[in-house]
Amino acid sequence: MTARRPSPATPQLVPPQPSPSAPVLDIVQADDRWARVADAHSCVKAAVAAAHAPQAAGSVCVALENDATVRQLNKRWRGKDQPTNVLSFAGPDPAILAPGVLRHLGDIVLAYETVMAQAQAENIPPAHHLMHLVVHGMLHLHGMDHHTEAAAEAMEARERSILAQLGVADPYA
Repeated sequence: MTARRPSPATPQLVPPQPSPSAPVLDIVQADDRWARVADAHSCVKAAVAAAHAPQAAGSVCVALENDATVRQLNKRWRGKDQPTNVLSFAGPDPAILAPGVLRHLGDIVLAYETVMAQAQAENIPPAHHLMHLVVHGMLHLHGMDHHTEAAAEAMEARERSILAQLGVADPYA
């Protein structure tokens, strides 16, 4: 009996490798009300992909939470006993990781009630506000901040550019 060689069309099982242009993404929908936002998961995926810095291969977790959870996190990590729309928690410094270990860029946590109230108050689609906040969180994970006027202007300009690519109106107009 002769062994058959696999034809070129035979699929090879190769574990997926993270692409520098698309981070490994985990979406945790902890609050069921996020299902009310049209295509929330697709919005998160698009915003993460658009805001991702290609040179920063790694993973990201986006948690779709509620005000109570975000309030607890905000109090514990920022000393502010109130909910906020989005929190970003950067992952470990890549310099401390062993070679070949996939870097966790960090976590982005969103508060349902606050995000929906802001979208309603600003008269914008909740999906667009969600994408804006995910982009904002991703930029924080890539090291941007808004602690000074110059830094805030640079971050807002980058947000505007990314959101325009996603078809989202300028949130600062």
